[in-house]
Amino acid sequence: MEYNFLEIERHWQDYWSKNQTFKVNTDNSKPKFYVLDMFPYPSGAGLHVGHPLGYIASDIFSRYKRLKGFNVLHPMGYDAFGLPAEQYAIQTGQHPAQTTEKNIDRYRKQLDRIGFSYDWSREVRTSDPKYYKWTQWAFLEMFGHWYHCSAQKAEKIETLVKIFEREGNSKVDAAHSDVELFSAEGWNSFTDKQKSAILMCYRIAYLGETSVNWCPALGTVLANDEVKEGLSLRGGHPVEQRKMRQWQLRVSAYAQRLLSDLDNVEWTDSLKEMQRNWIGRSQGAEMIFKVSNGIQKYNLEIFTTRADTVFGATFMVMAPESEWVELLTTEDRREAVAEYITATKRKTERERMAETKKATGVFCGSYATNPFTNEQIPVWIADYVLAGYGTGAIMAVPAHDSRDYLFAKQFNLPIIPLIEGCDISVESFDAKEGIMCNSGFLNGLTVKEAIPAAIEEVEKRGIGKRKVNFRLRDAIFSRQRYWGEPFPIFYKDEEAFPVDFKDLPLELPEVDKYLPTESGEPPLARAANWSYNGYPLEKSTMPGFAGSSAYYLRYMDPHNDTSLVSKESNSYWRDVDLYIGGTEHATGHLIYSRFWNKFLYDLGYVCEEEPFKKLINQGMIQGRSNFVYRIKGTNKFVSLGLKDGYDTTELHVDVNIVHNDKLNTEEFKKWMPDYADAEFILENGEYICGWAVEKMSKSMFNVVNPDIICDNYGADTLRMYEMFLGPLEQSKPWDTNGIDGVHRFLKRFWRLFFSSREFGVSNESASAAELKVLHRLIKKVQEDIENFSFNTSVSAFMIAINELMELNCNKRAILEPMLILLSPFAPHITEELWSRLGNSSTISSATFPEYVESYTIEDSIEYPVSFNGKMRFKLTLPSTLAPAEIEKAVREDENTHRYLSGGSIKKVIVVPKKIINIVF
Repeated sequence: MEYNFLEIERHWQDYWSKNQTFKVNTDNSKPKFYVLDMFPYPSGAGLHVGHPLGYIASDIFSRYKRLKGFNVLHPMGYDAFGLPAEQYAIQTGQHPAQTTEKNIDRYRKQLDRIGFSYDWSREVRTSDPKYYKWTQWAFLEMFGHWYHCSAQKAEKIETLVKIFEREGNSKVDAAHSDVELFSAEGWNSFTDKQKSAILMCYRIAYLGETSVNWCPALGTVLANDEVKEGLSLRGGHPVEQRKMRQWQLRVSAYAQRLLSDLDNVEWTDSLKEMQRNWIGRSQGAEMIFKVSNGIQKYNLEIFTTRADTVFGATFMVMAPESEWVELLTTEDRREAVAEYITATKRKTERERMAETKKATGVFCGSYATNPFTNEQIPVWIADYVLAGYGTGAIMAVPAHDSRDYLFAKQFNLPIIPLIEGCDISVESFDAKEGIMCNSGFLNGLTVKEAIPAAIEEVEKRGIGKRKVNFRLRDAIFSRQRYWGEPFPIFYKDEEAFPVDFKDLPLELPEVDKYLPTESGEPPLARAANWSYNGYPLEKSTMPGFAGSSAYYLRYMDPHNDTSLVSKESNSYWRDVDLYIGGTEHATGHLIYSRFWNKFLYDLGYVCEEEPFKKLINQGMIQGRSNFVYRIKGTNKFVSLGLKDGYDTTELHVDVNIVHNDKLNTEEFKKWMPDYADAEFILENGEYICGWAVEKMSKSMFNVVNPDIICDNYGADTLRMYEMFLGPLEQSKPWDTNGIDGVHRFLKRFWRLFFSSREFGVSNESASAAELKVLHRLIKKVQEDIENFSFNTSVSAFMIAINELMELNCNKRAILEPMLILLSPFAPHITEELWSRLGNSSTISSATFPEYVESYTIEDSIEYPVSFNGKMRFKLTLPSTLAPAEIEKAVREDENTHRYLSGGSIKKVIVVPKKIINIVF
């Protein structure tokens, strides 16, 4: 009987759906295991073969853990808010909800086609009001709390009010924005509006001014990863830096906890390092430099990690966004400064940080006094300094900082070396060790000694204090878009108030257009009566990461109408045991989710402080592009091996009409109207295409639809082939040239269960050789799955099938446990054969076979026998022989006498179970 994969896969997918095979509930009789994929944004393009890589890996692991007796939660949903749907709505007038629904329907069909074991009863969509009710609720909780630094936790805003009433804010150890000191008497004398403004400076969700990436054409703020080279990724519109009043989340308050708790998760070192760099903890000192614009003097505070290098500070640099720019720019420099700041606005912070080869800047006209040398040094403005780090101004030490060095060279500023014998002729010198020089009272000290000594001197002179600083910024939480979660905030006299929880969800209103208004307000301003009890509602919406920051918690209890997740469900599922997704989320999403979880932990809503116990970043499947070669000035195409004889143009061709680099010329003619009359110069009757590994992209025609692979080979082949391509965490090219081998393996596996085209297996006892094959495979597959080495498991299956075919094995005692081993990788074919063996329950409820080591122990050892180090023959001996017995056997073997050629043995070296070497 032939392996009819299309019929088999359709049948079992219907069976799993109708019987809700993978639906799961809390079950205290079983250990839990929570496996999560980073849920997708449902784009109009659907899935290509690169998308399922992580999903297949997580599904293999989920199925494996079920076989090991775990109660597995493996859900899926959609990150459904997004700019593409909104842009499509702007262009067509179609509501984003309709576009999103259509895209989700396509995604669901594709996911089902691949045979994933998701519990679809727990599906979430971030654009569903029943879901975003809890995003809005979390925002209100953040609005109603402040961060107590000493207690290292969030507390209700009412507790802060009581402190203010009792003693003012001078002793409050809180994360906050800039706020002036006041006494209890001062607080009690403030108006309600003044108190509200002060409290806003302490709230974890707060309204404050910040620099943003503003895109006038799209009418919205964009995240750094939505901008490249000063243009929006969506539409290529100009983007500029602009100061705006935006809703923000005080993520920076959690910086130390986010950093410290990386020690408590099972993530790769590289991923942890990316998070550490993003958080950016640095220890140093805040110092005061006296500055003057020629008219007025000020105290300019800077942060430095190396107070010991102040003797080498030959200029100062301010961020273009710094409030000091206005104060310190002299009249004669205003035009040049304004031009520079305008140019800087076209770059994102990320682009500014990445620029390391070119220095730009402008002198503001003011001078500062170096507090240790008393020398006057110029104050510049440059885009390599960011307003959000430290105080937005730095002392520049060009001898020992690469970017300061580049700047000093560009603008001919002094460079003073501070380390004895250092060479700064070509580049700056890394001053992490050495003996100090040109440094006053620090001369002669080692760098290690000078750092604390300098900080002590700063504090002694009263010009600063030691401080820990973080690069991590508060998250901008406003977007001037339509398609996002509405803020549950209304305004009375421009003062923000929370919508009552009982009135959530606050749903998106209908609007006539999805564009900003003519006056530049966000699209929600177009809604009729967008108000709450007669007061205007916030017109911005939340960003894309809002809905993805706690979705893992909602999966635990998705139908709960009274809380995000019940204590019972959270106490059982606790956290995500395995999280799989791409490295593009290594900073943004993971930082925000960890922050969100820690906040909810502070409030007692969740029982674990970290959301993701183990995290795996799958690599990218790259596209394997194909090319055809058109002879210039014609519509004639020449095959790869003959193209050097012609003047040709290389063109991308759709990889779906190419098989093993051979072009289907008839399909090519149908592909595009321009090629309908194409002619071909063939080699050996075929058109051979060129190829290259590139990013999978529609523009390169190398996107492979998984539906096509499933049509031609089946979902089980797709699943095993994606794993076979290489290690999960490495990027690798998609190459259909190898897929036939995996498909042939499944057909051979199928034939093991048939005799003369009829299904039938033997009930005979397994032989020792057969048991050895099976138990070696059990050990290998179990170890590989636990270590996410799925590619070597696929190879092991192929080897085992070859060995069993050589043994003519068709015994149930071997084949039934092999079905269980293969089922996580190829669930459809194994379900079918499992059923044909007479099992009434699904294979997913079976038990993973137990490895028995004794079955794999070799009865005999094949020893290579060497003479003076040169291998001459092999000798098979019982594995139980002692070294003396092995030596006796080799001495008596006739081959030994033949290779001695009359010589006498001086010594026999025996390495048990390895080699025998005869010295003569």
